[in-house]
Amino acid sequence: MSLLQQIQESVVQEGADLGSILLKLRLLAARLGSDTLEEWVKHESEGYPMDANVPDYRIVGVTYRGTFSGPFGSGIKNAQIPPYLIEKHAGESWTKYEVRESIAAVDEMVRRQTSDGGDFGIDASNLILLLQGKIYKGYACNDVSGLISPTSFYEIQQAVRSRILELTIEFERSVPGSVHVAFGTTKTEKKDVEQVQQISQQIIYGNVSTAVAGGSGSRISVAVNERDGQSFIEHLVKSGIPEKDASELAEIIATEEPSSVEEPFGQQAKKWLGSNLKKAAEGTWSVGVSVATKVLTEAALKYYGLK
Repeated sequence: MSLLQQIQESVVQEGADLGSILLKLRLLAARLGSDTLEEWVKHESEGYPMDANVPDYRIVGVTYRGTFSGPFGSGIKNAQIPPYLIEKHAGESWTKYEVRESIAAVDEMVRRQTSDGGDFGIDASNLILLLQGKIYKGYACNDVSGLISPTSFYEIQQAVRSRILELTIEFERSVPGSVHVAFGTTKTEKKDVEQVQQISQQIIYGNVSTAVAGGSGSRISVAVNERDGQSFIEHLVKSGIPEKDASELAEIIATEEPSSVEEPFGQQAKKWLGSNLKKAAEGTWSVGVSVATKVLTEAALKYYGLK
């Protein structure tokens, strides 16, 4: 059984240890030459340093309650503080918490919740000064507590599992050589390395406008120029879409405008997508459906100057 198949078998098993799965994935990333994937696995295994970007699935909501004292011994205890007021007076970073702990720590938080129940608290002592006199007129803020729902940590677990499975499925579809990678020495072709890099970037971070090239943190822009059909075609071809199909879509988007910023395709382009994305599902394209959809959407956004 290949390394990729071992990872797939483990990740779909309920209760399988994510730490050991990530170790195998890190080895696979090294064999395939993907700096992007190696870096992600390293951060998930060891925790995200403060200078590293945290994926969206690791940004969780925080709710706050406070204790306030007023004149003549009056007071308000355990009062919920609306997120709007927290963001207004202290900033959005207080309501959207970045979970930088390792996946092992996240697993432990889930286990603790299963046995003990309850929410998880964060240090919100600095909020006392930032909210002083701004929540209830005439009342002093004496204490603030911030709570994260245990469900948030379970969702991080599931997001990591989902990405590992999606990565291996896309590698299997788009990089046939990845299925044969074993524990022995394996040489990966340059074209496969580029494909693995792009798939990793798109699935983990959901961003196809940048691609890792070379060492850790080195990035280059994907050149799709505004209203430039040729650069649009070149980007799609490089991403694994046949030139004939890329040219067809380029001709269509040149004749119509997008429906909206959120949906950067006109009616004819949508019809084209409906009839052509099945090629990705059938394996006719050198890219899977999910990655192809992201590539096409991002390219259209840049073509129309919406991003």
